[in-house]
Amino acid sequence: MPETFFLVAAPGLDETLAAEARAAGFNGLTLVPGGVEVAGGWPEIWRANLTLRTATRVLARVAEFRAMHRAQLDKRARKVDWASVLRPDMPVRVETTCRKSKIYHAKAATQRIERAIAETLGAPIAADAAIVVKARIEDDLCTISLDSSGESLHKRGHKTFTGKAPMRETHAAAILRMLGFDGTQAVVDPMCGSGTFLIEAAEIAAGLLPGRDRDFAFQKLAAFDAQAFAKMKTTPQPDAQLRFFGSDRDQGAIQGATANAQRAGVAEWCRFTRLPVSELTAPEGVAPGLVVINPPWGARIGDRKMLFALYGALGQVLAQRFQGWAIGLVSPDAGLVKATGLTLSATEPAIDLGGTRVTLWRGVPG
Repeated sequence: MPETFFLVAAPGLDETLAAEARAAGFNGLTLVPGGVEVAGGWPEIWRANLTLRTATRVLARVAEFRAMHRAQLDKRARKVDWASVLRPDMPVRVETTCRKSKIYHAKAATQRIERAIAETLGAPIAADAAIVVKARIEDDLCTISLDSSGESLHKRGHKTFTGKAPMRETHAAAILRMLGFDGTQAVVDPMCGSGTFLIEAAEIAAGLLPGRDRDFAFQKLAAFDAQAFAKMKTTPQPDAQLRFFGSDRDQGAIQGATANAQRAGVAEWCRFTRLPVSELTAPEGVAPGLVVINPPWGARIGDRKMLFALYGALGQVLAQRFQGWAIGLVSPDAGLVKATGLTLSATEPAIDLGGTRVTLWRGVPG
């Protein structure tokens, strides 16, 4: 059984992921480049996949040994207890990276590990296998892990409509956490697109687990206990409360976001309305909460020069109609943010969003 596992974080979200894991009761946390090392075996690995909203994937550490040359790698890879983690009837693929090591040819190293698995366990090797063994050879130390997640954990299984500039669920959850969202506040997104911010917020408020409706790679591994995992998936069913409000000028986005919310089981908590920014008002009957916005940046949608007017109008509406609300705005462009006229401060570090380094800007209208 693994004794440690690794939570992979998107660049810039390492500390946010560590904070979430700590709050969720995981132990032995160590912040390292790229994510968080955690103490625990298979039950904790299953729980991490099922419950953590900001992790990209979960890697189970299954072996570690020195390998100075390929023959040594072959010999020691054959000593790994593959039968305790892999099933002989499930195809496997191996991915290897080499860095600062005497073994520098990743393809040759991959072939040695594949052969060790095939000849000691009998599992077939396939380029499209769902089970992935990841080998990292760094400074002559070979660390072998299993990708317990399969598809990236941002794929919750609910969002079929993505819009023009989709926000990943893991990023949305991290940004909500960075803004202090705890499930009790109202949330408004005036440029909601596919509704990711609001659906994540509603799921958090409802106590719905992010992985409740999807499959994971660990379900095809040797040690998987379906009955024990099923017990982890039980969640309370609180009464729905409407306090998540999305708007967008694109009717297609509104229809898509509504359908996404229905598939996620939070449609009663959310309201999506076709509305230009100029007509945005604070929802009635709810206490001030959060306004979270991922506006166009110019790099992906819209011409930058045309966006200054949009940011200016947005800032004016927020200043006039959202007194007492906390603002979170995602943008890589400080000039456009300044055009809002709002006093917003940059949150560090920057976040990698689809290959672009963006900043979460925070403040309150005033």
